[in-house]
Amino acid sequence: MFDTLSFAQKQRLAYIDFCLLFKGSIYRQDLINRFEIGLSAGSRDFALYKELAPANLSYDTIERRYCQTAEFKPLFEHDARRTLTKLANDISDGFDAIGDVHFPVEAPSSLNVPDIFIVARLVQAILNNKAVSIIYTSLSSGSAARELVPHAIVDNGLRWHVRAFDRKSNSFRDFVLTRISKVTLKSAPGQHEQAAADTEWQRLIPLQLVPHPKNVKHPTAIEMDYGMENSQLLIEVRAAMAGYLLRRWNVDCTERGTLSGAEYQLWLQNRFTLRNVDNLAIAPGYKD
Repeated sequence: MFDTLSFAQKQRLAYIDFCLLFKGSIYRQDLINRFEIGLSAGSRDFALYKELAPANLSYDTIERRYCQTAEFKPLFEHDARRTLTKLANDISDGFDAIGDVHFPVEAPSSLNVPDIFIVARLVQAILNNKAVSIIYTSLSSGSAARELVPHAIVDNGLRWHVRAFDRKSNSFRDFVLTRISKVTLKSAPGQHEQAAADTEWQRLIPLQLVPHPKNVKHPTAIEMDYGMENSQLLIEVRAAMAGYLLRRWNVDCTERGTLSGAEYQLWLQNRFTLRNVDNLAIAPGYKD
């Protein structure tokens, strides 16, 4: 039947599929607003989707929305790498599953691409304010069950991780997505487990980056690379993300800019701003 459908119809079906997978539900009005179609056209799309995948959705007469079923299997194949990038940029469409425009632009590969169904469950938990039970394999203790309250999925430049409250350690931590092998939705979390209580996530710190004083012969080139003004780049980052950014950009975090090597083209001039920031073991040259 797919061969007889127009591209616009496939887009709408992919959007329904995407919302069911990542949000767990979709209102008919969501489809109508997204594609600016009439009520009857929206009803026909849901009827067609149900004809193609009858076990994928059920209608909640109280909430007046379509919900994902326990037997749900995506009607389309959603590419994990593209979907994560779109989610990170708040582009929720699912169009890549039907041959979305592919531009000849490539980015460095991550270590591994997370399981799309693991990502979907975590996104559902975040959007619906739920805790999750997971199986997590750590470097220190191997595989074990944990309960998390996730609030953000983050690309640290090398791999994807989820920022969450960990009920085992009673603290907010980062968990690598590719090390999660199972996710089950749980009940709603308490106030102390939600994003508002994650002080390292909520706190913004200023980073003053300048061309490296010893390793860069022509600092103007670095100023152009980073769009610096007055020979410096001043940016604000979440305290929880500072270490990742400094590592990704190979920023020399020593007190006097003493790291040598062509990879260190930037120096953190206001090093004092990192005081009381966790997760700085990966920041090049930083010592408390």
